[in-house]
Amino acid sequence: MVEEEHHTESTCGSFPQTPHSTRELFDALPPLPGLRVELIEGKMIVSPMGSPKHTWTAVFLHNALLPLSLERGWLGAPGGLDVCIEGPRDTLAPDYVLTHPECPLWGHELRSSGVFMVAEVVSPSSVRIDHEEKVRLYALGKVPIYLLIDPISKTPNVTVFSDIKDDTYRTIVKVDMGTAIKLPAPVDFELDTSIFKV
Repeated sequence: MVEEEHHTESTCGSFPQTPHSTRELFDALPPLPGLRVELIEGKMIVSPMGSPKHTWTAVFLHNALLPLSLERGWLGAPGGLDVCIEGPRDTLAPDYVLTHPECPLWGHELRSSGVFMVAEVVSPSSVRIDHEEKVRLYALGKVPIYLLIDPISKTPNVTVFSDIKDDTYRTIVKVDMGTAIKLPAPVDFELDTSIFKV
């Protein structure tokens, strides 16, 4: 008679470690084409990428700032880059980012302290987040300028948040879309918002 030996081996080592926080789950996600994934105040927000009109609005902003970016050696990108808010380590995916080439990173994310400006284009699903939560988070992350483009408001408008003190934007300038608005230092640029009226 032949005795069989049975070895029971734990298979725990063959599975990836289970994330223990929303941040760990976020970090473990593979790329999700066509989706925007953000980590806001401990909640993971997954939403579809914006409509073509939404995307074109960010591209129009990029095109308007491109000569300035090239002149100063800065980098601007319409979408596709994540910004890590230093402190809480929340991750936001703005519609536009303006930074310098040596912006510090947190993994694959831009650290908020190295970003000059972010812009968000409001969509029906992002009204509250863009107008409330992101205003607070970008100020907390020390992003000098937050440009909010709201084409879906009853009166389409553009707002510039700047001048951070005590983790809050102290200066808020809002104009109807089609009116010029000043992007303060460090950008220091007069933006003709009629470019967003398509």
